[in-house]
Amino acid sequence: MTNQYYCTIIEFGTPEFDQALRIRYRVLKKPLNLDFDPEDIANEYDSFHLACYDSLTDEMAAILVLKPLDTKALKMRQVAVDQSYQSKKVGSFLISESEKLAVAKGYNKIELHARDTAVEFYVKAGYSILGDVFQEVGINHFFMYKNLS
Repeated sequence: MTNQYYCTIIEFGTPEFDQALRIRYRVLKKPLNLDFDPEDIANEYDSFHLACYDSLTDEMAAILVLKPLDTKALKMRQVAVDQSYQSKKVGSFLISESEKLAVAKGYNKIELHARDTAVEFYVKAGYSILGDVFQEVGINHFFMYKNLS
């Protein structure tokens, strides 16, 4: 059986990057009545942008950003699954692929700030909570991490 999805790194500033920004906006920003800060986007030039596509349609289904923190750790940011692909295991596949990418690039840890509604998803993927709840963009978040082998 072939995989229903595949992931690939997309380059900063490309049409694919713009498509990923549209998904991120629809899923993460618009529901909170927020917009992107152009400076925040400009600071992603050194990040890995991992997009997940539907193998049958080549439609972009999900995106995440891995920002290097140092030579061994990445911060996972802006995880967004397009509404039409939610609850179809795309997010789990994307997270798994991001961990493989991290290891291949020599990283051994991923950190993230998980919205309170996503904590269970990350726990199932092997991430641990460190510390107490905190506010970010007006909603509860938890610091989470996973050590990679």
